[in-house]
Amino acid sequence: MSKAESAIILGAGLVGRLLAVCLARTGMTVEVYESGNKDGNTSAAYIAAAMLAPLAESAITEPSVVNMGIYSLPRWKELVSSLKQHVFFQQAGTLILWHQQDQSEASRFEHILSNRANEMSSLKGPIKLSYDDIKELEPNLSNNLRQGLFLENEGQLDNRQVLDSLLNEMNTLDIQIHWNSPKNMSDFSDSKSSQWVIDCRGIGSKQEWPEVRGIRGEVIRLHAPEVNLNRPVRLIHPKYPIYIAPKENNQFVIGATEIETEDLSPISVRSTLELLSAAYTVHPGFAEARILETNTNTRPTLFDNLPKIEISSGNRLRINGLYRHGFMISPAIVDAAVRLITENNSELIKQLNINFMESK
Repeated sequence: MSKAESAIILGAGLVGRLLAVCLARTGMTVEVYESGNKDGNTSAAYIAAAMLAPLAESAITEPSVVNMGIYSLPRWKELVSSLKQHVFFQQAGTLILWHQQDQSEASRFEHILSNRANEMSSLKGPIKLSYDDIKELEPNLSNNLRQGLFLENEGQLDNRQVLDSLLNEMNTLDIQIHWNSPKNMSDFSDSKSSQWVIDCRGIGSKQEWPEVRGIRGEVIRLHAPEVNLNRPVRLIHPKYPIYIAPKENNQFVIGATEIETEDLSPISVRSTLELLSAAYTVHPGFAEARILETNTNTRPTLFDNLPKIEISSGNRLRINGLYRHGFMISPAIVDAAVRLITENNSELIKQLNINFMESK
């Protein structure tokens, strides 16, 4: 790889914005091309719950992704504090709850988390909660939820505040941004050897990276003045764990669905009923909540559901496949990419066991 002083980034979603800021802070000249507008409302990050939950996610993903999440939690705290515009960041843990009829599934889930914590010294295992323990953490929850688990080290962000604050930082750093300007890597085949071209387009990379596929997610955003939750709550469900992520100003992001399709049509009636019914069983105050939005988008995913960094001659780099873990692991992926680009240093990639491919 040759030393370069400038970079072109394709895509201004979460990874594109974060990478642009981090590279510009090293002194590189950065230019960004984005097919959508500055709101970022076409990116998967725009509808995400932005939960930073490596222990909870260890039940369904590989140890490498868990380690990226563990690395990224303190990095998010540093990154948020370095941004000039306010971003909601919380590290008050995650509460896992279930109804009595789902006890067997809850026991299985607890067993998986405990085993992962035993296997990984950097993970602290789940804490079993009695009814009184739950009420101490969340006094206003439904009285029907009498057992739970507490994952005390986990956190969350406000996804849209992150996107807005990163954009503000990009403008402060004089990063040139081209909105509504879709580009492919092939459009820069004649770029200077002293310039990096980096693809962060997620599902938008599918034309040039056919292995990329979309996993549909459906999310509801509510305003619920009568509900007070101090931390994200996950409800164990027969089909999938439903999450309720409280944001500032009594707003809540509720989601769970994962559907193997790239369909971007509006949310289904079934998903809407399941998500809202689950929220109501967690806290009766959701009955009077107002639906602010229903949203769908596709999470960019590779065949193994793991993130990947690819690099090729001519200073070409591609990042993709963050799947449902975009906010949880993006600082780890971006830090690894920055070190590779600016120092030709792949130690963090090896340390975190990030999928990496180098080709001529």
